[in-house]
Amino acid sequence: MSEASEDGFLDGRLRVAQPRRGFRSGADAVMLAAACPAVAGQSVLELGCGAGVASLCLGWRVPGLRLVGLEMQGDYADLARQNADANGIAMEVVTGDVARPPADLRAQVFDHVIANPPYFLGGTAAPDGGRALARREETPLATWIDAGLRRLRPRGMVTLIQRADRLDGILAALAGRTGAVTILPVAGRAGREAGRVIVQATKGARGPLRLLAPFVMHRETAHAGDREDLTEAASEVLREGSPLTPLFAKVS
Repeated sequence: MSEASEDGFLDGRLRVAQPRRGFRSGADAVMLAAACPAVAGQSVLELGCGAGVASLCLGWRVPGLRLVGLEMQGDYADLARQNADANGIAMEVVTGDVARPPADLRAQVFDHVIANPPYFLGGTAAPDGGRALARREETPLATWIDAGLRRLRPRGMVTLIQRADRLDGILAALAGRTGAVTILPVAGRAGREAGRVIVQATKGARGPLRLLAPFVMHRETAHAGDREDLTEAASEVLREGSPLTPLFAKVS
């Protein structure tokens, strides 16, 4: 792993060490944390936690959670532990493979599972091995989802962020084991196709699938130089740590 830099999240409320040239979490991790509806006293497992950004953003927003991260790469697992300590957020980090979790983790169940699985099926691997492993799919997406559902208690909730073109695979892996599936498309700009989806489902539920209105990240219709142009809603999530959970709440 390359040397680490210290990065600010939630407008500097969290300070997180990440490798300068390895895999670096960004907005997707913050959005994933914002979508998880965990409340104080519940347990949350993050599959592939990297340096811990998503779990720590969630722990900052919701004190009193039991946070557990599973991370295959030992260097990243060590960073996640250090970042949790540095930010004063209790988090257990287990080193292990999503496809073959350690026995002590397999014996546990959780109220929530969150994950940001690798996005890319192929293509040229990044020169940094840690970044390549985090971004290119080695373990199939269906295996990630199966591992998460196995760790959920009945009526527990899984929340994923993934590329929009992987939605069919997500829905196939959830079918027959979950219900009340809710999909939040995330578009870079108004009028553009969604590049990401946040998918949430409840284990053993029977509710119908819901497709929400897109969440738009940027105000301008095109990139306008280096200045930030986040929408007000995106700024609230990424800078202030506001939840996305109200968007997922069903309105009667």
